Amino acid sequence: MSNKIRAAIVGYGNIGKSVMEALLSAPDFELAGIVRRSVANQPKELEGITIVDDIQKLENVQVAILCTPSRSVPQMAKEVLSLGINTVDSYDIHSSIYELTEDLEPIAQKNNAVSIVSAGWDPGSDSVIRALFEAIAPKGITYTNFGPGMSMGHTVAVKSIEGVKEALSMTIPLGTGIHRRMVYVEIENGYDFNEIANKIKADPYFVHDETHVNLVDSVDDLKDMGHGVNLLRKGVSGTTQNQRFEFNMQINNPALTAQILVACARASMKQKAGCYTMIEIPPIDFLFGDRKQLIKKLV
Repeated sequence: MSNKIRAAIVGYGNIGKSVMEALLSAPDFELAGIVRRSVANQPKELEGITIVDDIQKLENVQVAILCTPSRSVPQMAKEVLSLGINTVDSYDIHSSIYELTEDLEPIAQKNNAVSIVSAGWDPGSDSVIRALFEAIAPKGITYTNFGPGMSMGHTVAVKSIEGVKEALSMTIPLGTGIHRRMVYVEIENGYDFNEIANKIKADPYFVHDETHVNLVDSVDDLKDMGHGVNLLRKGVSGTTQNQRFEFNMQINNPALTAQILVACARASMKQKAGCYTMIEIPPIDFLFGDRKQLIKKLV
């Protein structure tokens, strides 16, 4: 048997496709297969790859990378952890992340498995940076400004509303952590646009932000997977005021999410049984390579 980590992909949308690319590029992983609702009519890029409709049909899976909508993650993670398989996900409903870890912790421990939740870039890698900022300036305020760009979680939430044919949710930063959500939808015949718009604005993904819903002829003409974030903290180190730290990145959303998921899948193999967020894991565990050489290179 190979010494490589055998990973399964659960779900094959934008993130699932990028996860496959990241796994195939990683020297320490092998793709055990992809779990999809349907095994018929697969895209050409999946030729030669095992496709199943149940993860139990794959052999020797060590970690499952869950590339499904956030609202389906809790149940999916419980089912996979119950099989003794590690899970990694990019659950992005910030307000319920801690509760999710509490739910998954006993299941992971009982089945000697590891779950790493919210392993995207926000929550995820940005969470690690916010934690570091707070460590070096314990007093102060951190502002997280997203975009401009497409929010995958918000877009999926809109698509789940009955009557929505296609959707795009764009995040526009207004500064100091305040955002505007620009939502573009195509709707099915027979549905009322105003009713759909009200449902979108009432959804937990949108209810706390200024949200504008627009009816368009073609959502596809508007799509761009680019996104970004600006993290800014101004605070106090010891008794010294006016410490200011800033982090910026411009990204392809699915590609970065996928790479972080793969890094966390690697880290899952190095943790004791239980459920974790990224801020609880030593950064070196995300990396491939000899530990001593990584320390010499990065410290």
